[in-house]
Amino acid sequence: MTLFSDNVVLLGVISIIIIAVASYGLFFLLQYDNERNIRESIFQQELDRQIKSTNSISQHIGSDLRYITSVLQDLADSVYLQNENLSGDKVDKIVDEKFRQLNSVTKVDGLLITDKDGIINVHKASKGLKSFVNIDISSRDYIKQTKSNLQSVYSNGFTGIDGKYRIAITYPIVSLADGHYIGTAIADLPTIDFFKTYGNVENINSQFLVAFDTIGNLLAVGASKDLVGKDFFGNETQGFINHNKILNNLTLSLLAGKKGYALYDYGRGERLNTDSPILVGTKPVYFLQVVTPTDRVYTTINSVLFSESVKMFSLLTGTTAAIIVIVFLLRKWYSMLQNEVRKRTQDLNESNKKLMIANESLKKKDEAQNQFINIAAHELRTPIQPILNAIYLLQSANLKSEKRPQYLDIIRRNTEKLGRLAEDILDVTRIESNTLKLTIERLNLYDLILNTIEEYKKNIQFIYKELMINYESAVQSIIINGDKLRLGQVLFILLDNAGKFTKSGSILVTTQTKSNTIQIMVKDTGSGIDPEILPHLFTKFVTRSDRGTGLGLFIAKNIIEAHGGIIWAENSPQHQGAIFFFTLPLANNVVDKDGNENGKL
Repeated sequence: MTLFSDNVVLLGVISIIIIAVASYGLFFLLQYDNERNIRESIFQQELDRQIKSTNSISQHIGSDLRYITSVLQDLADSVYLQNENLSGDKVDKIVDEKFRQLNSVTKVDGLLITDKDGIINVHKASKGLKSFVNIDISSRDYIKQTKSNLQSVYSNGFTGIDGKYRIAITYPIVSLADGHYIGTAIADLPTIDFFKTYGNVENINSQFLVAFDTIGNLLAVGASKDLVGKDFFGNETQGFINHNKILNNLTLSLLAGKKGYALYDYGRGERLNTDSPILVGTKPVYFLQVVTPTDRVYTTINSVLFSESVKMFSLLTGTTAAIIVIVFLLRKWYSMLQNEVRKRTQDLNESNKKLMIANESLKKKDEAQNQFINIAAHELRTPIQPILNAIYLLQSANLKSEKRPQYLDIIRRNTEKLGRLAEDILDVTRIESNTLKLTIERLNLYDLILNTIEEYKKNIQFIYKELMINYESAVQSIIINGDKLRLGQVLFILLDNAGKFTKSGSILVTTQTKSNTIQIMVKDTGSGIDPEILPHLFTKFVTRSDRGTGLGLFIAKNIIEAHGGIIWAENSPQHQGAIFFFTLPLANNVVDKDGNENGKL
């Protein structure tokens, strides 16, 4: 009996050893295959993310370049330049205004105006930089091209008068009367500071940007500032990359206008490189590479694999222990196995629930985006038709002269509406890419509110003829530090939102000081806020009006929070209308209507 028992024990031990060895062997085999699959999957995910990021950055830069061009066009078409007055106080004032407008979007070092001979008449430079006037730059290629083609030019890189490497964007000043060339409006951009706005161009040890002009000169490069302005295919740059064929072929393809990606190592560690041309319209004007050291990608991969290995190894160890327990305590092992199955089933159910929640969230996002596309399409068509009708009537031979201002006003109002829609979409892009910038100045909020209300009244005088708007304030001087244009935009959004839901009632704007803040209230007598929408009121694409894109309140919220304030809304307690509130920090004393100071705020 003892011998039989010993044989059983020996057989049990041998069985356990065989099962353990086989299990561990299978574990390492499966682990190797699992690690390979996970490594490939995560790397592909990183590649897909970087390709999308590169395309997004390229589109953002292209959008900003188009914006700069539009500002230059406005400057070129101004009445002073059209009268060939290329200098003087009035020209300086409009150049200052356009310079601030450009720098609110991106980094611009200078705004210049040259005459038809290429002589600089006006040069507005950033603080700390020297202005150059009466300098002949007619030999610059971008001046020659602008004068020859009478079109906007996006220059290749060049060294400026001050020795700084730059690019220039030009717009010809052409007489609208007879089409003769008057001069050129030029935006002067420092290449490193400009591209730094969109990503890292200084640290080679993390993801960085590389930018090229159309002839392969480096405009910005995270690898070395000494390479900026160098020909990528020149000896100095090729020496730096050790004449790497993969990178050279990838860059040649990029300069031909093609997107792509590649892995390579030119002696400083493996890199993942994704490419995209920067387009203005359909024309590539500059070229972008996003470069990531792959050790950063593999660090993430190895961390995931280590975690998975620990889990798998722990599971295997537990399974081995369970096998040992089987030999001696089958019933107990079975109970433990049942508990493990229930635990894994619960985890799986929880994972499925999380997946369903994530899918539902994506579905709602897609529905919101589709709704926005439909709304935006409607908002675009709405002003376009009146514009076309007004143009048709203006071209009519039977049109009475006294009717012309009426139709021109229709064109103006609807064109401004299109402009506001485009600006709303651009503002959302800036907010989501964290590039929304404020131009902070000391201003009187009381005056800003009055001016905004007057502007809104002009816009609605033919739409909501029975809508009354009033402003009540105990003080007439409310000094704050803020962006005048952006705060005016917020007020206009709230007034317009109230007007859409009121139409024939009234809107009341009030201000009230509380401690070191000023609280602004916009109250209407309209239909109020739908309870279903109220919790999501300040998110994108939320709208229940017959017009509007659902972007205004989202933009307003981000502008107020960028000023250090808060914004909220509620329905009127009397069940008639909605009330919007927002707060801003005060910067000085307020003065009541009798001229008495009301205390430091």
